[in-house]
Amino acid sequence: MLNIMPERLQLARDEDSAAIASLRMAVARQLTAQFGRGVWSFATESEWSVRADIATSHVYLARHEGVLAASLRLSTRPPWLGAIDFFTAVRTPLYLTTMAVAPKMQRQGIGRGCLEAVKVIAAEWPVDALRLDAYDAPAGAGDFYRKAGFTECHRGDYNGTPLVYFEYLVPKVSFPNKGRTVLAPVRREAS
Repeated sequence: MLNIMPERLQLARDEDSAAIASLRMAVARQLTAQFGRGVWSFATESEWSVRADIATSHVYLARHEGVLAASLRLSTRPPWLGAIDFFTAVRTPLYLTTMAVAPKMQRQGIGRGCLEAVKVIAAEWPVDALRLDAYDAPAGAGDFYRKAGFTECHRGDYNGTPLVYFEYLVPKVSFPNKGRTVLAPVRREAS
């Protein structure tokens, strides 16, 4: 099993855009092949759309043996229009979108490692919660996010696409004699 640790997740640069767009499209094709046509079948990722993501948010990537294994996007702006009051009210949420793991590298711990790295990033940022969505369909990753410690907050339809919304509340640790609260990552024992 592969293991992508937090220090292996790095910020993407403009020159990574074509490879990230290709990865996202490969995942969309794999979902279509495995689950049939769906919203994922109409992905239109391009080098320019990834460059826009890099310019407006934090896009991370993970490599394994020099090959792009995964990418994801973090932003402090919600990707959805409309009410999001079903999430826990927090001061500063962080939104995880467009997470993709190379089809040939899926089910080897890379996605789980990326989520653990994102939790560490969130704790250091600092933010109060991580939020994301998954397709409410067999192609969705809802069970994956539940196993990673995310809590289902809502099921709904966004622009005709059924989604399940999840959040992870970033743990806080108090230091009684210091008079401050800092964010601390949750570390899980390897099973």
